[in-house]
Amino acid sequence: MNQDRYCVILCGGVGSRFWPYSRSRKPKQFIDFLGTGRSLLQMSVDRIRGIVPDENIYMLTNGQYASLIAEQVPELRREQILCEPARRNTAPCIAWAAYHIQAQNPNARIMVAPSDHLVLKPEEFRRCAVKAFDFIDAHDALVTLGIKPSRPETGYGYIQVGEQAGNDFSAVKTFTEKPDEQLARVFLESGEFFWNSGMFFWRAGTIIEALRTHAGDIASIFDQGNGLYGTPDEKAFIEENYPTCPNISIDFAVMEKAPNVYVECVDFGWSDLGTWGSLYENSPKGTDGNVTRNSPTLLLNSHRNVVAVSDDKLVVASGLDDYIIADMADALLIVPRAEEQRIRHYVNEVRARFGEKYL
Repeated sequence: MNQDRYCVILCGGVGSRFWPYSRSRKPKQFIDFLGTGRSLLQMSVDRIRGIVPDENIYMLTNGQYASLIAEQVPELRREQILCEPARRNTAPCIAWAAYHIQAQNPNARIMVAPSDHLVLKPEEFRRCAVKAFDFIDAHDALVTLGIKPSRPETGYGYIQVGEQAGNDFSAVKTFTEKPDEQLARVFLESGEFFWNSGMFFWRAGTIIEALRTHAGDIASIFDQGNGLYGTPDEKAFIEENYPTCPNISIDFAVMEKAPNVYVECVDFGWSDLGTWGSLYENSPKGTDGNVTRNSPTLLLNSHRNVVAVSDDKLVVASGLDDYIIADMADALLIVPRAEEQRIRHYVNEVRARFGEKYL
């Protein structure tokens, strides 16, 4: 197996759009949402096995989840779990991982993957990942995976493809963050736009140089740690300096600015399992289009609902169409599916009124 290949799995998010199942003490990436016996994080690790050596897999997370990761992926060494001392979005954590890995292997080729995505065709995913690694072997490029869209989704970012670079790769023309439905329909019908998966491939040196060029405020912080990465002094350096990084995504910090960004257009049954709606889309449905999980249900004159209840609780409902009903111990959510993008706002309102107790 190629020892220059690495994978960084981002698993520090709270997943507030999946509240109340996803909670701050156990976010969605650690939950078996699909009833397979494997959490989303474990499924993410399963997908990259055989592509990246186990010893080259890193988890980038918040410190409070280190024990959950160690429990769910016990084959990892403690040194493979990088714990950010503050949440600063994806650009700082990706930067840290790149500096850390480059200090160990200057020839490192790095894949970055979220921990909470669903992939229905894992073998096709592996084929596409190997192609992306081969592409960055041959090109000084920043590569993202673009997913062929199946609907005018307003919850995803979009990538417009430009000049072809061969073998399913194209230069990136534009990025667009979460368009309204009318624009999303235009994107879908044009055939030029793909969903932004948030999966990336690059050489360690390439992303570090891109950070220095386009996000110098971030790179200058991590440049100060050169000589400390991989040593006992790295932890203290990160704890002191990481919280000073700006809160910004890698898309805004680098990908939308760099000239050497390419997209591999793929179709491997992908979903950003970030909302109840995405769970609904990817779950088996009854004759009335309802999705039910983990509990006995009696749904009368009710259609296209998603019902997820803990503790084997019986659910009886009548006259409900297109609703989310989610019950988890001390919290019950009942909202129209059309409002799923507002769940994060409802969570903020819960925090403002009741503190952290229910989060």
